[in-house]
Amino acid sequence: MTPRFEISNEKKLVGKRLKMSFADYKAGELWKDFLSKRNEICNCANNELISISVYKSKHFEDFKSTDEFDKWAAVEVMDFENVPNEMETFVLPSGLCAVFDYKGLNTDNSIFKYILGMWLPSSQFTLDDRPHFEVLGDKYKNNDPTSEEEIWIPIKKK
Repeated sequence: MTPRFEISNEKKLVGKRLKMSFADYKAGELWKDFLSKRNEICNCANNELISISVYKSKHFEDFKSTDEFDKWAAVEVMDFENVPNEMETFVLPSGLCAVFDYKGLNTDNSIFKYILGMWLPSSQFTLDDRPHFEVLGDKYKNNDPTSEEEIWIPIKKK
């Protein structure tokens, strides 16, 4: 699988976050809570859902499945006016990303093992210390093998 390279624009996001680890993965709980309140968000920039992972610096250099990170379920908005109760704002910074078009189950983590374990080490890039995110557009279908999404990995030249 070969990525395309894009500069992601800065995005204003509104959503919910939850601290978790890969050993105690609570993404389903996060998304269920977020989606139950999604209609309260005004000024959406589009219909896409955005899943964000904010890792500590060097999270993957000395990887432990119990290391915690912040996971966000969010949508892009035009501005931060009228943020619903129990929701937070987040600014996703711009920067160079490797974008992988993924088709398959959202529970299959083999794509991330490939990206971080095979593609990245053999590329001319290294991870940049910015959030990782997935764009869940019109072709995204939760828990469906025909689902499609974009995986955006923050990178910089080695």
